[in-house]
Amino acid sequence: MSPLSALATVFVALTVVGMPLFAAVGLTTILALYLIDIPFTLMAQTGYSSLTPFPLLTIPLFVLAGRLMEVGGMAERMISVATSLVGAYRGSLGLVTCFACMLFAALSGSGPATTAAIGSVTIPAMQREGYSVPFAAAIAASAGALGSLIPPSNLMIIYGLVSETSIPRLFLAGIVPGIIITVLLMLTTYAIAVRRGYGGSGEPFSWGPFRKALWDGKWAVGAPLIILGGIYGGVFTPTEAASVAVFYALFVGVFVYGQLTMKKVIESLRFTALLTGILILLTPTLAFGQLSAFYDIPSAVKEGITSLTTNVYLVMILIGIFYIIIGTFMESLAQIILFTAVFLPLVTSLGVDPVLFGVFTVITCEIGFLTPPLGGNLNVASRISGVTIEQISVAVLPYIVAYILGMLLLIFLPDVATFFPDMVYGPARH
Repeated sequence: MSPLSALATVFVALTVVGMPLFAAVGLTTILALYLIDIPFTLMAQTGYSSLTPFPLLTIPLFVLAGRLMEVGGMAERMISVATSLVGAYRGSLGLVTCFACMLFAALSGSGPATTAAIGSVTIPAMQREGYSVPFAAAIAASAGALGSLIPPSNLMIIYGLVSETSIPRLFLAGIVPGIIITVLLMLTTYAIAVRRGYGGSGEPFSWGPFRKALWDGKWAVGAPLIILGGIYGGVFTPTEAASVAVFYALFVGVFVYGQLTMKKVIESLRFTALLTGILILLTPTLAFGQLSAFYDIPSAVKEGITSLTTNVYLVMILIGIFYIIIGTFMESLAQIILFTAVFLPLVTSLGVDPVLFGVFTVITCEIGFLTPPLGGNLNVASRISGVTIEQISVAVLPYIVAYILGMLLLIFLPDVATFFPDMVYGPARH
């Protein structure tokens, strides 16, 4: 058996028996070090260097800011603004959920966090209006995944660090695809709601209620403007923006809305610690990524795929299928770290912009949030709604189709992602 076959067999076996992913990757990496006689100190060195990049601090800070904004009353105000816009249409609460998730995504940086923040309010409300509970949970889970695409995005930060791609460029590139996928999700919700007769009991749109909701929620709506405006206005870096977001959330929650108590702050810190604990994956996955060069895995993958086709569209579709399958059982963080080093050299050799590939990668990860058995957003929605992951998995299928359409649009019309960053920063030089 070749060393690569042995490593693949060990990794799959450890994963199948239920070993935590960081341990499975770590043990496979140790075996790889042993097979090519590299000192085990590489793991320790990588462990230290993987946690030292300053931009990495952005992730827990944005998660904390998003949680503080949720429990401090900002999520409720964003839902009110969304309700004033689309409350009278069929599937109104479903449409509100999609729209509110898009707004909150600009605060949290995380798919599961966005699902928890908006879904905890809108899923019970949809239940009370007679929506099928799995359908309500599916809307929140699928729209919550926007938290990883619309900036600021934790997954884009990781991709930027691994691929050495500009994080502000990645953030800008996610805006238009994020809006397009939001529209696709809303159209899907509307079509299903019309067929089943859900919703449509809200007040028709008029400027008066909208202006009132917007004024009441001005502190919440202003948060993404301050965060993203500060980054692109050159006032602060993405990491500094995350710190500003935390202080802004504390100020508004305590002094403006008066809903943020010490108990809620402590709970938010605990939530952040649990959610960002996934960063433990960085050490073994980065070490494994470094070893891929020793085993010449990128070249082997390139030769294998290009022997089938050199058509850039077909190559991207093949990579997308692989990512979607692997995302059913692998954490998005590990997926990005492990496979960016493998596929990025291939796609850039075919003329694909690394920024575009970053947005493409994040969209495939979002589909992973919606597919069992891992399905991070499915788990969150299941806990909120009280229905099983299996029931939500069936209801979420039309929304997965919406994400796949968004992914295909990105492949065939790459300017959708690259136009905005190229306009602001000028064409990228590769």
